[in-house]
Order: sequence, then C-alpha cells, then structure tokens
Amino acid sequence: MQTTMAKESEIVRQWHLVDAEGQTLGRLATVVANLLRGKNKPIYTPHVDTGDFVVIINADKIVVTGKKTTDKEYIHHTGWPGGFRKTTFNKLLVARPIKIIEKAVRGMIPHTKLGAAQFRKLKVYAGPEHPHAAQQPQAYDFSSQK
Repeated sequence: MQTTMAKESEIVRQWHLVDAEGQTLGRLATVVANLLRGKNKPIYTPHVDTGDFVVIINADKIVVTGKKTTDKEYIHHTGWPGGFRKTTFNKLLVARPIKIIEKAVRGMIPHTKLGAAQFRKLKVYAGPEHPHAAQQPQAYDFSSQK
C-alpha cells in the first residue's frame, strides 16, 4: 500500500458557522481545533494545512462546568518587572469573551508555523453578528460528533 499526501491543489476549504451559546468551552474547543486542522477530512495530512475556516458566534454565552467560573484563572506577564497578571473566567468573560475561546483553541493546535496558519482561519465574535455572510458558512451540527 502507498501513503498519499495531500497537495495544495487538492484541498477544498469550507466555512463552518459554530454557535457557542450554551456549549461547554473545552468540548467546543476540541471540535473547532479538529475542523481547523482538517482532521475531519479523509485527505488529512499532519504536515499540510488541510483545515477549514471556522466562524464562532455568541462567544459571550459560553459555559464551563463546576466552579470554573470563579476558580479558573488566566495568567499572563506584561514583560515588565512585576508584570505578572491574572484574572478569573468571570472577569474575562465580561471584558473580552473572544479571548477565552481563542486561548482554549490555541492550546489544542500545534505551536508551530503550521499551527499559526491554522489558527488564522478562526474567526470569533462575541455576539450573533459576523461579517462573513458572503462566504456562506454552513451551520455546524454538534450531534454528528456524538
């Protein structure tokens, strides 16, 4: 048997519309990461970007289980001495809900140049409106994952 590799000319990219309202953060992030990487396609090749574009709406209505709303912390450093900052899930959900989903998905794709190219195909919006209607994104059905 011979292994086939995906070529750039063979890749057909689709646009998926994912509604995050009522979805669990981690479960949504794994589905989106697989779509961005192209792992749902039969032509998936690990070293080639075969993934699709994903538009996520209603990022401000994402949910987490348990006590993560108060206990989950997001940490970063400003680069200055004493610049260690941390904030809770609740505060970040109010201030920047897009960052929550982006950080969860970014952690699930490779931290390489290929992963950066795949991550650029992710578009996240806090409300139900998005500017990608011209691309005619197809609504993603989560029931096919179970």
